[in-house]
Amino acid sequence: MADTKVIKIHQDDFVAVALAPLSKGESYLGVTLLEDIPQGHKFALKDIPAESKVIKYSYPIGKATQDIKTGSHVHVHNMKTLLSETAEYSYTPDEKVIAPGYKAVETNGFENKTIKAYRRPNGKIGIRNEIWIVPTVGCVNKLAERLANTAKVKDGIDGIHAWIHPYGCSQMGGDHEQTRTVLADLVNHPNAAAVLVLGLGCENNTVEKFAELVASRSPEGEGSDITQNGRIIYLTSQNSTDEIADGLAALDKLQDFACNNKREDVSISELVIGMKCGGSDGLSGITANALVGQICDRFTSSGSKVMLTEVPEMFGAEQMLMNRCVSPAIYNDTVNLINNFKDYFVRHGQTVYENPSPGNKAGGITTLEDKSLGCVQKGGRSPIKGVLSYGDIMPLNAEAGGVYLLEGPGNDIVSTTAMTAAGAHLILFTTGRGTPLGAPVPTVKIASNTPLAEHKSNWIDFNAFTMLTENACDKLSDLILDVASGKQTKNEANGYREIAILKDGVTL
Repeated sequence: MADTKVIKIHQDDFVAVALAPLSKGESYLGVTLLEDIPQGHKFALKDIPAESKVIKYSYPIGKATQDIKTGSHVHVHNMKTLLSETAEYSYTPDEKVIAPGYKAVETNGFENKTIKAYRRPNGKIGIRNEIWIVPTVGCVNKLAERLANTAKVKDGIDGIHAWIHPYGCSQMGGDHEQTRTVLADLVNHPNAAAVLVLGLGCENNTVEKFAELVASRSPEGEGSDITQNGRIIYLTSQNSTDEIADGLAALDKLQDFACNNKREDVSISELVIGMKCGGSDGLSGITANALVGQICDRFTSSGSKVMLTEVPEMFGAEQMLMNRCVSPAIYNDTVNLINNFKDYFVRHGQTVYENPSPGNKAGGITTLEDKSLGCVQKGGRSPIKGVLSYGDIMPLNAEAGGVYLLEGPGNDIVSTTAMTAAGAHLILFTTGRGTPLGAPVPTVKIASNTPLAEHKSNWIDFNAFTMLTENACDKLSDLILDVASGKQTKNEANGYREIAILKDGVTL
């Protein structure tokens, strides 16, 4: 049941959420407010005794730490999480969702939509025709940036971008291999028409060994040639008398290789879309994430693949995802995904459930369950068809029309980089607080509330708050198709694009 200023998300909920600032003494849904309620925050629809569960989204989001009277503000001062470091799970599949051929929504012909994309030799598609510069080591970051900023972009090329990072040397074991793997996956990304791999010469991640890794991880059909038939040029700076001149010459050659590529009609079933939320508020799970969930259902029902990551923000909502796993094997992979990330927290002496940031809490999110139940709305009601480890690439033969869970943290830059490396063509990024951040791929910023959309119109591509009064799903769908066909997102127009790689070990 909804009002113009409040919403009760599910009929079983104990709380409602303010869609606008509410004042003490006002009445909504038959309840008189005992205090002011900020936008995005919760108020009690019934008396909630101390130690009782607080229900939102029809699930517990924590428990009351004191008696909460009807009409009271419900937040960190009177409730806390129910989560702990361990939990018991069971596979209770939603038989309707996991049935072969299941579609979360009627597509009504949407599955016949096409985009204008680039067909790569390996069979994959790219939605940008860019030249990427990938440093093997952080020591050449400024050189990479200088080359990207100096080179003249030729007609037919969408841009030249350097993905700088601080790693590639002085790392050990798993950290070093994670760095190499993610960088290799970026080199192989289909949005990059051609790539300059820029090395130093004395780093651990040597150009020669990295070239072998790139070739071994290249998608099916790309071949084992480490230069991939002219698509990649490797430059070792210490071997060059003038690395700027040699780098610019390499970029000129790569642009000549790529500039004649043309867009062609491609089915939307070939799109891989990443879903991400950052700087959430109390409206994120009601507007922006819920709208993205509708998009997820529409596109997966039409054959597209969708990625969800931010594993810590599944804690408290993971059973919902597990019940949509299409097989016991994928359910087991999901359990391992969750438990391994909990172990990661415990190994570092951190509590599993202390996740909502100060900004989240200021925006109305009280507990990790509150955040997680809102976060997983991005996955709609679509089946879970696979689990990818950090650094994995979505395989060409991955089953179409479903959600894939990707190992990765909630950190905005790390998670958007992980989805890019895994093969996402674009990312839908919901936010209630606002952020200029962008991934190497187009990053569509979706605001949960109108004040943010209006105040930061230079960051925000779409206002999801409109879904409460109109069919925003059609409008956002059209925007996604336009972006996939070449329309720039705000982060692209601003030049706000970067990467970060997960680190979990010693730096020498």
